[in-house]
Amino acid sequence: MIKAQEIKKSFLVSLWFMFLTFPIMVIRVNPIEKFVEWRWKNMLVVGIGSFLLSFVWRYMLKKKEAGEKRAETGESGKTFLIQRILEERRFYIPLVTGLTIIAVAFPFIFSMYQTSIMTTALMYIVLGLGLNIVVGLAGLLDLGYVAFYAVGAYSYALLNYHFGLGFWSVLPIGAVLGFIFGVLLGFPVLRLQGDYLAIVTLGFGEIIRLVLENWNEFSFGPSGIANIDRPGFFGIQFSLQTASIYLYFLMIGLVIFTIIVVNRLQNSRIGRAWIALREDETACQAMGIDKTRTKLRAFALGATWAGMVGVIFAAKTTFINPASFTFLESAMILSIVVLGGMGSILGVIIGALILILLPEYLRAFSDYRMLLFGAIMVIMMVFRPQGIIANIRRTYKFNE
Repeated sequence: MIKAQEIKKSFLVSLWFMFLTFPIMVIRVNPIEKFVEWRWKNMLVVGIGSFLLSFVWRYMLKKKEAGEKRAETGESGKTFLIQRILEERRFYIPLVTGLTIIAVAFPFIFSMYQTSIMTTALMYIVLGLGLNIVVGLAGLLDLGYVAFYAVGAYSYALLNYHFGLGFWSVLPIGAVLGFIFGVLLGFPVLRLQGDYLAIVTLGFGEIIRLVLENWNEFSFGPSGIANIDRPGFFGIQFSLQTASIYLYFLMIGLVIFTIIVVNRLQNSRIGRAWIALREDETACQAMGIDKTRTKLRAFALGATWAGMVGVIFAAKTTFINPASFTFLESAMILSIVVLGGMGSILGVIIGALILILLPEYLRAFSDYRMLLFGAIMVIMMVFRPQGIIANIRRTYKFNE
């Protein structure tokens, strides 16, 4: 039954929205013909829309609170649809087979533009899984992750420009340089936690970007580096379309490799140490875990994947400059981890596909797509703060 108090609250919200949007939605000044047009119809639409949205929002909050109360009293709540499907093992083989067929056929069915977008999404999946090691498993908030991405990209661009080294020669070099820079960042922040750690990592990312932007003799400054070689295959150089397909399958292989490695790390001793560090740093140290070494491993291994993807990014675009490595990139990768579910491999994959593909396919609604994007993020954080796929806490039992 609808309460009068709820209707009153929604009505007040609609009045407030009409007041706030009145100058934008209602008044339109024509400076050429010198008259003011009053669009009262827009005001009515804003009022009705905000009233209905407010009413639905309160209804969903009530349902969320009721679900939390049922969980506290021991009643079984509804499992998220994707998690329920994955728990049923009979779905595994058909699901993997279907995804494999779609992945293999994708570049041959869709255009080169669609293949390029999907390749970008796959790159962000690997970046998200790399940051998931630092943020999701170890619980270390890293806002400068894009710095390692830039290190990998510039390592390939500079080595290719000065020494003519190819993609496959620089790919492991980019990974090693990412690892080294991860250790260099890890040492100064060993004693920091929470907001202080976030500020230092943010500063590190900005330092790298500003160095690349102002050190013209080294990085060519804002002009960037162009004509970077695309990846070849045993000396064979591909056309633009063939190179796009080749990079797509290369990223498919790297995503599979990353998933296997991150999953093994998560279930290993070092993975359990990261989770312990995330839950309670003092208790973790009291149990005999080396906190310094554990943090350094998290930063170094997370940065390794960013270095590799940076090399692939430079090979894909054939041009890089410091404007490609701003804080917004770090924020996007962090959003992928948080939206997908911290510590969840499948969640990060789904989060990357949503956040990278959704803006591209909403270009028809270019005036409103960022509004829709922000609304989706707000709704997710309110009604499912654990992310799309929540990481299941493992329990261990000792049987004699």
